[in-house]
Amino acid sequence: MQRISSFNGDQQGRLYLVPTPIGNLDDMTFRAIKILQAVDLIAAEDTRHTQQLLNHFEISTRQVSFHEHNTEQRIPELLAKLKAGQQVAQCSDAGMPSISDPGKELVAAAVAAGIPVVPLPGANAGLTALIASGLVPQPFYFYGFLERKHQQQVSELQQLADRPETMIFYEAPHRLKKTLTTMAEVLGNDRRAVLARELTKRYEEFSRGTLAELRDYFADHQPRGEFVILVAGNDHPDAGQSQSVGSPVEQVDQEISRGLSTNAAIKLVAKRNRINRQELYREYHHIGE
Repeated sequence: MQRISSFNGDQQGRLYLVPTPIGNLDDMTFRAIKILQAVDLIAAEDTRHTQQLLNHFEISTRQVSFHEHNTEQRIPELLAKLKAGQQVAQCSDAGMPSISDPGKELVAAAVAAGIPVVPLPGANAGLTALIASGLVPQPFYFYGFLERKHQQQVSELQQLADRPETMIFYEAPHRLKKTLTTMAEVLGNDRRAVLARELTKRYEEFSRGTLAELRDYFADHQPRGEFVILVAGNDHPDAGQSQSVGSPVEQVDQEISRGLSTNAAIKLVAKRNRINRQELYREYHHIGE
């Protein structure tokens, strides 16, 4: 068992995880400002973006870039500085580090090296949207971004279709229409949902309705801003299971008709029925010959 105190040893390096505002700069906490002023180095997702924040609060701490494309290079460098006793703050462009943003690899490496990791509370788009959505706030299931390809999205949503919790997704404006269309196809036109955009900003907006209503609205209106999609949980999960009936081979054909590739359908049906995927693969292709 590993026990690490975040505050013992004045000369010990610490990794601070600092949330940043998701829109309104007034949401920056006093503690976050103090930490960014006091540390030796800030590891930022985009140094140009973070510099605007630092300028606003008159913070002159040196930055270094830390994003998904340079983690292998940066982690050894940052660990060396932490082991030498330097204090490092890690932040993403907006919101909580590691939540659909860079950070988790550095945290894991610091924990493995016995370096204290100190999380600061702060802004998070998913929870901010959830508490104002009008949907059941707990339990909830945070998913983040779905895969971009249609068949992969279908496969992901199929596995989520029977979850009873309110589900939280993130989506970019240029992909919103396709994602809503896929959600309506897989989860059902009548599933309740809420879209939150531009949270904490001047044009903050919530759109509430069924997935079909939201899909149809944005078919005629251009999405603007980053979106949080909240989808009500499945109140009748058994009804969703009844849509897939028949033998496993017949279920594979049903999933293919819904848009999955053959391999993805076999994988999903095998998992659903708790059978060997390879055996189902052989059975399906033998019957199909």
